[in-house]
Amino acid sequence: MPAVPVPAVPVPAVPIPAAPAPAEPAAVVVERRVEWTDTDAAGHYHHSTVVRWVEAAEAVLLHRLGLSHLFGSTPRVHFEADYRARLWFGESVRTELKVTKVGTASLHYAFTVRGAQGGEAATGRMVIAHSAAHATGSTPWPAEVRDLLATAGPQQPELLTTAPSAGGTPCASQS
Repeated sequence: MPAVPVPAVPVPAVPIPAAPAPAEPAAVVVERRVEWTDTDAAGHYHHSTVVRWVEAAEAVLLHRLGLSHLFGSTPRVHFEADYRARLWFGESVRTELKVTKVGTASLHYAFTVRGAQGGEAATGRMVIAHSAAHATGSTPWPAEVRDLLATAGPQQPELLTTAPSAGGTPCASQS
């Protein structure tokens, strides 16, 4: 008996789910204006100014992650900055802050401060330690905090055109 051809039955395409994007550590960009007290007449800015800009970015990042209670209660155990270019009064600067490592009880940040032309004005690192209110030393991060810091990815930037009015996020009206 001759073979009877069997008509091809179309098989519906089964969508292949996209691979989840790899989780990225938390990060944020915060824009501020160089104030008169931030630099000398030659455009050299002060170490305390960079610390203030980085801490303001940290406050915004922690606020965005729902971790505002950590700001100011976690001691800075290391801060270093390399100064690369001058900044001038009135110029806008963008501080890019990102988590580079979430340790058992430490949190490592890297930052870049960019001037109005986008070039690097300063780069550096900051390390903070987690300490419970009545602890005599560092204490481990809670697992949910560690996971959030390690996977939250880039947060919405805070630019001069979008910064909240005074009384907004912690430190948003300062600097």
